[in-house]
Parts: sequence; C-alpha cells; structure tokens
Amino acid sequence: MCGICGIVAFDGAASTDADRALGAMVTALAHRGPDDSGSYVSQDGLAVLGHTRLSIIDLSAAGHQPMASATGRYWITFNGEIYNYRELRDDLRKAGVRFRTETDTEVLLNLYEAHGAECVRLLRGMFAFAVWDSLERTCFLARDTFGIKPLYYYIDKGTLVFASELKALLASGLVPKRLNPTAVAGFFRTGSAPEPHTLVVGVRALKAGHALSLRAGHARECQHSPITFATKPASADADHVANTRAALLDSVEHHFLSDVPVGIFLSGGIDSTALLALASQQRRGDIRTFSLAFDEPGYDESSLASRTAEHFGTRHHEQRMGADLARGLFDEFFSRIDRPTIDGFNTFVVSKFAAEQGMKVVLSGVGGDELFGGYPSFRRIPDLLGLRRPGMKLLENLAGGVIERWAPRPTWRRLGQFLSGEASVRRAYQAYRSIFLTSEAERMALGYAGSLPAAWWEDEPVFPTQPTLGDELSALELGLYMRNQLLRDSDVMSMASGLELRVPFLDQQLLAQLSRVPAAVRLQPGKQLLIDAVPEVPEWISRQPKRGFVFPFAKWFGSEWQPMFLQSSLRFGVVAETWYQKWAVFVFERWCREVGVAWSSGNWASQL
Repeated sequence: MCGICGIVAFDGAASTDADRALGAMVTALAHRGPDDSGSYVSQDGLAVLGHTRLSIIDLSAAGHQPMASATGRYWITFNGEIYNYRELRDDLRKAGVRFRTETDTEVLLNLYEAHGAECVRLLRGMFAFAVWDSLERTCFLARDTFGIKPLYYYIDKGTLVFASELKALLASGLVPKRLNPTAVAGFFRTGSAPEPHTLVVGVRALKAGHALSLRAGHARECQHSPITFATKPASADADHVANTRAALLDSVEHHFLSDVPVGIFLSGGIDSTALLALASQQRRGDIRTFSLAFDEPGYDESSLASRTAEHFGTRHHEQRMGADLARGLFDEFFSRIDRPTIDGFNTFVVSKFAAEQGMKVVLSGVGGDELFGGYPSFRRIPDLLGLRRPGMKLLENLAGGVIERWAPRPTWRRLGQFLSGEASVRRAYQAYRSIFLTSEAERMALGYAGSLPAAWWEDEPVFPTQPTLGDELSALELGLYMRNQLLRDSDVMSMASGLELRVPFLDQQLLAQLSRVPAAVRLQPGKQLLIDAVPEVPEWISRQPKRGFVFPFAKWFGSEWQPMFLQSSLRFGVVAETWYQKWAVFVFERWCREVGVAWSSGNWASQL
C-alpha cells in the first residue's frame, strides 16, 4: 500500500515548477508510505512521477518506486496489492520474462508491457496505478473493480496532475481551490460526494473499474470490469453453500499474502467473525484482532468481540472509548480527512490503535452486507416500492409533495420525496439513503458554492441493468454507499496511520462465484448463505441482530458535544435535526477550513 502522484505535460516540457509541485505532493502523501519515497523525471521532461512506499511484499530496497521496466521504456507508480501476482509471474516467466525482484509491482509492470491496457482484466486485487510510456509518450491510469484504492486527476491546458489523495493535488499548487457546487449538493444529499465528482472544481475521481489513457493531451476513459450479476444464475440444484465457502476460503488465503503480520478488525458482527473463522480454519497461527469498546450499552459490542477472540484463540486488543477521548482525537482526525463523508471516525480510531500495536496490515469485513443482503435497505426499499400503485401516480405525487413539505420528521419527508416523483428503484434507494432532501441539499450548496446546473441530482453513475431487484440493490450498495463512503474512509483513515486495510469480501473471484448464485439464495434474511458457508461462526454472533460499526454519536451530540455543534447547525438555512445532519455540516465546514477552499461571497458561508 502506497501513495502515488505525477505530472504529465503533453503540450511540452513540464513547467520549471514541476519538481517543486511533485515534491509537495510526495510530502503530502508521506503518511501513506512511511518506509520509502522516490521520484522519476523523464528525459524529455514531459513526465514526473512520485511515490511513497509502505513495504508489505518484498521488504527490500528492490521494491523502490517509481520502477522502470528492463528496457527502460515504461515507468510505473503503483498503489495496492495484486493477490494473484505469483500466478501471473509464473505465466510471464514461461513467456521468457526475467524478474529482478519478488514484488508484485514488477509483475504488474511486465504485464503491462506484455498486454498493454488489457492487463487490468487479468488482475486480482486492489490497485491504482500509472504507467508512463517514454517511447509513445502516453500515460495510462487504472483503478480496481470495486474502487478500493483511490485515484484523482486534474487536466488543464494539456497538463495532467494525478494523486492518491485530493489533498496531494491541492498541495501541488496546480489545482485551484474552488468548491464544486454539484459535489457539495451531492455531499449534503447523501453524506459523500459521488464519484466521479469531487468537492474541488476540475478534479475528478477515476471511476472504479475504469482506466484512463492519455496521448497528446487527449483523454479516453473506458470501463474494464463492471459489477454485474448473472442473468442466468447457476441451477437450483448447485451446491451454493459449498461453492461459496470454497470461494471465501480462497479469498482469505490470498488476502493473507504478506511479508509482514496480518491482523483482523473484529466487531461483534457476522462479517468480521466469518473472516476470523476462515483464517483460523487455515491454521494461521498467531492471529491478532482489534476492536473498540464503549461505555454506552447500546453501542458496545466488546463483550461479543472478546468472547469471539477467546473462542478462536487470537491475541485480542481492545481500545475503550468515551466522549472525552473521542473529542481529544478530533483535531488529528480532521487533519487526515481527504474527502469528507459522514463516516470514517470509527475507522480512524481503530486503525490508529492497530498501528500503535505495531500492525501494518489488517483485514476488514467491508462488503459482506452488500453481497449477502445484510443492510435493512434490502427489506425497506422493496417496501417503499410496494407503496406505489398503478394508476395512482397523480395522487401519489400530490400526497408526496404535501408530506415532503410539512411532515415533522426527516424520514417522513424523505418518504414524501419518493412519492412525489417516479417510482423507480434508484429513487427509492436515494430516499432511503438520503441525509438531507434534494431541495435542502440544493439550498445548502447554493449557500456554499454558488450556482448549480439544472437537474444536478441526475448526474450520478449509471450501473448495468441487473436481473432482479435484489441484484439491483446489491449493485447500488456496492456502487454508491460502499464506494463513495465506506471504501473511501477505509482507505484514507487506515493510511493516515500507515496501515494497509484489506477487504476479502471485495474480491474479483469471490464476486464471480457469488454473481452466479440466485439472488433469492444469496440475499436470504440474516445473511443465511454466509452463515451456512461458514458454520464456524458462533451462535452468539449469528443470532445477533444487525448493528453497524458506529460510534454513539447520537448520545454524545445530545450531551457532551452539544455546545461544539450548536454553532455549526445554526449557520445555514436548513434545520439540522438529526445527529448525522449536524455531523455532516460540522465535518464539511472543518474540511473547508483544513484545505482552505474558497466558497462564494455574499452568503452565510462567507461568515465562517
């Protein structure tokens, strides 16, 4: 796991300030790779690449990046892990390729030299990388299927600037610090700015599962690995439990690939417990687990985690948290935020704790709910759709408008927003996942960042058509909530402490297997398929109701933290009623101050 960055000037030599800009970006990414750093300047001066390294595979100096191909034609800066790199290396060796290192980076570089852009279809892992072809003078950027690893870019006047974090782009001095109104509205609507948008004008996130080829300043983006579920799933008599278990064991095996110890974030939930159970089945020996504990009974799962750790014989580490300790971490947390979401604090705290215990790699259960139907959304969105009746559209729209405007609770108003428009799965999902109403988010964005384009809320990613409603909900959770919030926070908040976070549920081979399982089987209530596939999960875990890995913010907002958030909640023209609405405003304002972005003048935001 590392940090990558670069500048490519296609219309002539990079500016004389390129070295300074690259140095500033490398410095801004130092926390992502505290073990080593490096840079490359092409002979023609068109390209400069930077890298910071967290040594996980082949800890020697041979893994230094940016790395050159044997011929010197190609240069790569790479962030991530390629879990099938040994198999790929064997294939390349059979084709006559000779290797100088034991790194997956060199495998990826030779794979690109052999297959070009098509190499991404052969990769199993999490990755974001850039390859400079010094002969053809082209640059190739790519990002993994699920969007586990981030990659941001800015193109202006023939110059490309890219980096693993938005803050690194801003540190270059080549990107204007101006808010993007559409992204601001998206943030207040859903709690995170949906990719490819970012909160900074002109900066885009390379979309998950996409690659970007640039030649002579012209960019061409294409999708290399969409997330789809089979239109013709496996037959009903297939042994879905056995096949799922085999795929899970295979994924966990590959995700333990490391030259340093690998730990596990352990909550009181099914997903992390299943990972631990599978790892224990593979007799991993001394496994270290990490969890958080709270004084608030309704949020504390430490007793479940401790009991589970004891059951599997792990070396368990527990960090107890209270409102005062959490508040004391705020300044460091906000200094680490790259792109704000309404989540991330929990991952920041447990990652910091694990890193302080000497860990460099941990596994997380992110992705289990999305693939096995663990969220309430898999039940509630079909219920929302069931409220709509044929021939009642006009009446529903009228009633929805009244409810949206006058209902006393945010959840009811979101229901009204759904009833007042089209009866689509996407709109039902948006109503369920919204933080503020569309109209409220628009009003807030206008206050922060000026004008909005018409129908800005429709400018969101379009996903391939899925065969069933359940499959469509999986794709939405994977492509929106997980990608824009959970994975973004997991990457940034773990890397803030120089910790690599791996997600075995988000594995290309596992997805290929699960995509063939009928939705009615894969998405059984209570994640039954996962429980059946991993019967080692203790019953005190499998019988627990679903609870998210969250802090007791609702309680703390109403007591210990109330004065701190009251000022923020009073500063804009929409009432922030819930703790998550107040937190969204507070996080956004703190992020704006941290990065120094400008908002429009003449409105309430200019008074901050």
